[in-house]
Amino acid sequence: MRIFIAALGTETNTFSPLPTGRKTFEETLWVRRDASLSSDNYFVLPLREWRRLAEAAGDEVIESLSAFAQPAGRTVQAVWEELRDTLLGDLRAAGQLDLVLLNLHGAMASEQCDDCEGELVEMVRQVVGPEVTVGVEFDLHCHISERLMRHADLLVLYKEYPHTDVAERGAELFELGRRTVLGEIKPVMALRDLRMLDVWRTSDAPVRALVDWMQAAEQCDNILSVSFGHGFPWADVPDVGAKTLVVTDGDAALAEAVAKELGDRIWALRETYAANLLDVAETMAAIAGGNGCTVVADISDNAGCGAASDSTFLLEPLLAAKAERALFGLLWDPAAVRICEEAGEGATLGLRIGGKVSAMSGRPVDVEARVLKLIHDAKVSYGDGKMPMGDAVLLDAGGVHIVINTIRTQTFNPDAFTQFGIDLRDYRTVVLKSAQHFHAGFAPVADRIIYAVAEGTSSPDFRTLPLPHAGRPLWPQVADPWA
Repeated sequence: MRIFIAALGTETNTFSPLPTGRKTFEETLWVRRDASLSSDNYFVLPLREWRRLAEAAGDEVIESLSAFAQPAGRTVQAVWEELRDTLLGDLRAAGQLDLVLLNLHGAMASEQCDDCEGELVEMVRQVVGPEVTVGVEFDLHCHISERLMRHADLLVLYKEYPHTDVAERGAELFELGRRTVLGEIKPVMALRDLRMLDVWRTSDAPVRALVDWMQAAEQCDNILSVSFGHGFPWADVPDVGAKTLVVTDGDAALAEAVAKELGDRIWALRETYAANLLDVAETMAAIAGGNGCTVVADISDNAGCGAASDSTFLLEPLLAAKAERALFGLLWDPAAVRICEEAGEGATLGLRIGGKVSAMSGRPVDVEARVLKLIHDAKVSYGDGKMPMGDAVLLDAGGVHIVINTIRTQTFNPDAFTQFGIDLRDYRTVVLKSAQHFHAGFAPVADRIIYAVAEGTSSPDFRTLPLPHAGRPLWPQVADPWA
């Protein structure tokens, strides 16, 4: 069997002031033809799994592009077209194929296209024709369009948030794709629009029960895959919003019924499931009165949602309070890193940090800081893969330790900090920029976790998020979007 594999994606926050251009891709992931053999990037995990399984089965792998950009604003049109056309060029050159497997994020928008994945898969179908099986793996924070559904044979989404099942879902897609080619199954997909905006954390009990239900449903006859697409709310595009997706073996009615039942279960949670969010003042009060180690997630300035990750709305009061044994990061500030590199480890200097990109970044903060440690080309673990941090610096600003870095990324894992030789158990307060991916790594060392809301490009106030291009009512902006 001849199998073509590729990866291309980003997560587009249409409210972000940061364009997604070539450099953003290059500093995150842009590898041609051998990423599954040469890269430890998290976005390559499915391709590594596909190659492993294919070679074990004696199949031939034709690998194309692997490209991923840290979430930001719309992708520059010329960059999108270059990436798209590179992949399609490799596809045309590959000759006769049996199976195409694509790892796509599912929420990519360019300056002229709201549905990059739908456009790409349609073009893939035009190249390979109707007989070749096309399978796609999506992040659960995706937009699923009817265009995509028309041209893909299989679509499998991550089930977990944090995304701890990326390779597992890749293996699932490989198995379903191979069985389709061999004629063992005839996949039929059903999609249901829930008209909902929210963030669902699968570490929380009500959502954990949904994941358990999906996995149990997949054990039933003829049900091949069940997915809950949480959607990516910070995108003013027509397909924004949560959806359910079910793949069955030739049974369209069953697929529709299961998609509806899962959707009904999610809808029923809308008023009972709500994350406990604190504003800045409430967060500072909680920190002051807490015992043990408190981990604070700055969810409104999460690079993983396209924010700049340079806001100071939590850093400023933390410094003003002269917080003891406090740690803060990752703060994106390439200019400040450069100054620290020039000064060297051990230097003490006046430094202006953060608050640079937009009004959503807050005010720059002036500190007298000691450069404790410099790391060149640092990385942070993300599941079984890695994400680049760039050059990174650990600062001591009056007892508050701050990590600043040059490649914008969220604080996925404790090793964003511990690679500097520090122990998280030495801190009373750890403030990190992430919405949920931090949870798997930080929960074991935290006595409590606070989700903090400030101003920011990834603020979770979906009631007032302007989405004129959504084209339909959405909860919680309206109480009943079906009325």
